[in-house]
Amino acid sequence: MNPAAANGQVPNQNQPVDPSQLSYEQARAELIEVVRGLDSRDIPLESALAMWERGQALAARCQQVLDAARVKVENAGQQ
Repeated sequence: MNPAAANGQVPNQNQPVDPSQLSYEQARAELIEVVRGLDSRDIPLESALAMWERGQALAARCQQVLDAARVKVENAGQQ
C-alpha cells in the first residue's frame, strides 16, 4: 500500500510524501520497496540515484523514530 494512501492522502506521482510525515511503519515499508526496486530492476542510472536518495531519506526517518522511542524508554526507566 502506498504510504500516502494509508494517511488518507491522494498520492502525487511527481511529489513523494515527505518522509518526516510518515510513521515508522510507513517509512520502513516504502524503504523495503525501494531496496527491492534497486535489487530487481535494470533501471537507468538517474532513476537508481533518485531511488537511492529516497531510500536514504526513508532510512533516516526510521532511525529518527527509533531514536525518539529509545529516549522515551530511557526516560521512563529513570522515573
